[in-house]
Amino acid sequence: MLKQILAKLPRKSSKNDTLVSVGSDSCNSATDLDSGIPYTTTCNVISSRLNVVKRKSWAIFPASITAGGYLVEPHVPFKDVPNADKQSLFVSKLNLCCLVYDFSDPSKNCTEKDLKHQILLELVDYVGSGSAKFTESVIAALCKMCAVNLFRDFPPKYSSHAPRGESEDEEPSFDPAWSHLQLVYDLFLRVLTQNNLDAKLAKKYIDHSFILRILELFDSEDPRERDCLKSVLHRLYGKFMMHRPFIRKAVSNLFYRFVFETERHNGIAELLEVFGSVISGFALPLKEEHKMFLSRALIPLHKPKSLGIYHQQLSYCILQFVEKEQKLALTVIKGLLKYWPVTSSQKELMFLSELEELLEMINNVDFEKIMVPLFRRIACCLNSSHFQVAERAHLLWNNDHVLNLIAYNRHVIMPMILSALEWNSRNHWNKAVLNLTQNLRKVFSEMDEELFRACQSKIEEENSRTSLLAEKRRLTWERLETAASCQRPMSNSISGAIESAPCAITC
Repeated sequence: MLKQILAKLPRKSSKNDTLVSVGSDSCNSATDLDSGIPYTTTCNVISSRLNVVKRKSWAIFPASITAGGYLVEPHVPFKDVPNADKQSLFVSKLNLCCLVYDFSDPSKNCTEKDLKHQILLELVDYVGSGSAKFTESVIAALCKMCAVNLFRDFPPKYSSHAPRGESEDEEPSFDPAWSHLQLVYDLFLRVLTQNNLDAKLAKKYIDHSFILRILELFDSEDPRERDCLKSVLHRLYGKFMMHRPFIRKAVSNLFYRFVFETERHNGIAELLEVFGSVISGFALPLKEEHKMFLSRALIPLHKPKSLGIYHQQLSYCILQFVEKEQKLALTVIKGLLKYWPVTSSQKELMFLSELEELLEMINNVDFEKIMVPLFRRIACCLNSSHFQVAERAHLLWNNDHVLNLIAYNRHVIMPMILSALEWNSRNHWNKAVLNLTQNLRKVFSEMDEELFRACQSKIEEENSRTSLLAEKRRLTWERLETAASCQRPMSNSISGAIESAPCAITC
């Protein structure tokens, strides 16, 4: 059936031409598959006869390719043609798969969809067998086919007021065309893993614009597609060394846009997962570019409300940096204090967990530079009315390394923390937090009893002074209220005398 339809489509008039143009508009530039010229966006992909979905990329496919003196039809199996003609058949099948169908209606083009599905399966098996040779014309046809099928605009399905992806309970959206998209991704991945793929030759077609479109696909709402894209990006980063700086810069720009503009993106967790393995491969000493990526791209990712969706991957990336250079722990802790949440208890719990991991890796010299603002914030967490935050802050003292840092700097830290514990013992509502407070007071007492008593005495003096000031303030207000009440009758009599004065003068 498809063969009959293709036969009715108009052909070019050239004698040696074997290309059929899909759509009513002609292409702005002549393109020969064997010349290796990449796909463009100057043709319209419209075919009312085949019900082809309109995409930004254009599609040209051969009805047949002259090879070995006879026509090689695209639906012919690879096993039925000689080895000399398999490259031409490979290109022919790739171009036939450039037809994109509408999957919103399952009843439309069922035969054509099944045929394309079978050809994609055949291409995947052919590449997996190791028999394929990746000439320039093959790479051009492959990139064109991937662009036509994969590169598309996602419809906006979220409110402009509520950040998308803020909750992990949201139902994912699945693409109805996944049966074809999955095979296209699988084919592309198999090609990228082939040792005989020349990266210098392929970079002509897998260029910066191609990589940018791949990165745009990470915003897909289909988790299956994002999972495939992780493997694709990882392979691209490993295969094309010349593109690595551009990929890092492009991902940084994507993070900037997410943090400071939209706060809406579906693929932040997947991108961070890829970069977790990338960061682990950074050579030492770290380049300044990599440190800037940490401070400008990764640390600000703590700011969005949807942090819970990707916090695990973000924390892993940051810890990879700190493991390579411990001094970066100071930079990260300063960033955490800068973006510390004041209205989200769930984010505060994440910050405290990440903070404990960082404190396990920091040295005492850097710890002394940050301990004052850090423990002021921890003291606020100890007094939090949200019992989970208060409990998590108390549990920092269960970490031996953190406890050693505190003990070494106890003369600075103990006065700040004991005042917070004193407030808890008098005011906190949760019984579990009260028990943790008493345990922590005991820890400080055993750490340095003399300092503990001195701090207790100072706290009692401050409490007495505060009580005296409060009593003095109360008495002052009472005197002011008494004076104001005494002045009211006098002011009333004066105003009455003023009102009666004109009458006396008249009399």
